This record gives sequence, structure tokens and C-alpha cells, in this order.
Amino acid sequence: MEITSLSTALSNATTANSFGTAVLGKQLDVVNAEAATMIQAMNSMPRAALERSVNPAVGSNIDVSV
Repeated sequence: MEITSLSTALSNATTANSFGTAVLGKQLDVVNAEAATMIQAMNSMPRAALERSVNPAVGSNIDVSV
């Protein structure tokens, strides 16, 4: 392989790697923002509603025998 083609291939790989890293960084920013929004929404919910959303069957019926 010639030096010029090797240099071009290395430059292309470096550019692709930099682009992939930048895209990953942007995606991490989006995921962090979504997680913060989800945590804020969960904190604003009443605790009883949050517990029912996880397991809606628990605590909704009472068995009584006489």
C-alpha cells in the first residue's frame, strides 16, 4: 500500500471516529434530559399513585371471613 493511500485511510478513520464520538455525546445529552424529566415526573406523583402503577393488584381488595 502506498503512503498516500495509507495516510488517506487513516485520516478517514480518524474523521469517522470523531464523528461517532460526537454523535454519542449528543445522544448521552438527550438520554440525560429524558431521565431528568422522568425523575421529575415521578417525584411530582403522589406516592400511593406511584405504588399502584407498579403493582395495581396489591391493596385493592380485602378478604374478610366471618
